[in-house]
Amino acid sequence: MRPIVVAANPSHDQVQTYFCNIWYDSLTKTQKSERHREGQTEAPYVRLRTLILIRWVAVSGQFVSILVVHFWLGFSLDLEPLLGAVVLSATINLMATLLRPADFRLSDSKAALFLAYDVIQLAFLISLTGGLENPFAILFLVPAGISATILGLRSTAALAALVIVCATIVAFLHQPLPWIGNAPALPKLYLLALWIALVLGTLFITAYAWRVASEARRMSNALGATQIALSREQSVSALGALAAAAAHQLGTPLATIAVVSRELERDLPHDSQYLEDARLLVSEVARCREILGRLSALSEGEVDAPYGRLLVSGLAETAAAPHRRDGIKLEVIAKPTEGSSSTEPSAPRLAEILHGLGNVIENAVQFCHERVEITVSWNEQFVTMEVLDDGPGVTPSVLVRLGEPYVSSRRKSGRMGLGVFISKTLLERTGASVSFFNGHKYGARIVISWPRDVLEALDADQPDAKVNV
Repeated sequence: MRPIVVAANPSHDQVQTYFCNIWYDSLTKTQKSERHREGQTEAPYVRLRTLILIRWVAVSGQFVSILVVHFWLGFSLDLEPLLGAVVLSATINLMATLLRPADFRLSDSKAALFLAYDVIQLAFLISLTGGLENPFAILFLVPAGISATILGLRSTAALAALVIVCATIVAFLHQPLPWIGNAPALPKLYLLALWIALVLGTLFITAYAWRVASEARRMSNALGATQIALSREQSVSALGALAAAAAHQLGTPLATIAVVSRELERDLPHDSQYLEDARLLVSEVARCREILGRLSALSEGEVDAPYGRLLVSGLAETAAAPHRRDGIKLEVIAKPTEGSSSTEPSAPRLAEILHGLGNVIENAVQFCHERVEITVSWNEQFVTMEVLDDGPGVTPSVLVRLGEPYVSSRRKSGRMGLGVFISKTLLERTGASVSFFNGHKYGARIVISWPRDVLEALDADQPDAKVNV
């Protein structure tokens, strides 16, 4: 984690930088986790207890199946090697349970080895009971499917390859299928079809399950980053409220101290040994009042009732203010929709709106040549904010997926592709719909629209109490 230094008397920019650093470090951890899940690195993520439980289920099923087939159905099985393989798996499972704590986690490669043993043990059992002619050969799909949901891409691919190799070996090297009397002779073409079906099933189930699990992990990581971003905004706002409360509470006693210290300074004779102390007291009181003034500036417009809600054009101006740059014309245009005579609505200064809209504006400023235009319009039904820049626009391949996590045209430059996703998620949390387009002539165009009644009903303290997203 990068070192973070906060001054004793923090300014608003220093406070913002402090929380931005925390957010950056958290997102970096999220990115490392994402790379691990994609199979790029190894880290302890798979819970051993989960794999042990799965193996106990498999061992119990194998034990019961062997006994039922041999003693109840009357098929002749070679019990010693079959039960020996089952007992070996149970012994390994028991040792893992006793030697490792309940919360122990395996690295990606060790978890893959754990499942690889299950594949080899199953192949051994199947080879002694008819090979691919055995209906239980379909169980080869189970370890491959499990690996696809909990392991990285490389481990999953390696385990799928092991399943295919074991199935191929079992197809050629196996004992006759246990049967009462003469076993049925299955055509070689049918056995080939069984092998092909098993291979295709392994590939399809593994690929599909890994893809779905990967998307779920990506979404979970992205939503976690969204919560971090929202928490940063709320922390800054809470710090401002705390500063305002401290300034208010300390103002009166400091004023009293200032009056008393000035009277002492005035009444003391010029040759008094306490005169310098009185003057020092006056200067320190003035310094304390100056510090409280700076702290109060942190909460300017945040906690005072007249500024708790803003007109939507003022909200856009507030979100755009930190992103104004020399050489970039950032303009906010406010007007009612053509044909509408409704008054301009107001909205609370929610962290979700300010951060989400601010992130959209920041992206527009980064990609524009010299102009970004924010058009705020409203009528009786809707409130719309449209952000348009004069940049190169978005490539069609990225545009169709824009708003999804980890989608960016600048991934090669180290960007995570989470900014637009975070903005979209936070804005939708307030009841907005967010759409992405390319401009008619140039640039990118982002349209954010709220139902007017939903936006006006938002509460600054509990946004979700008014909105059902």
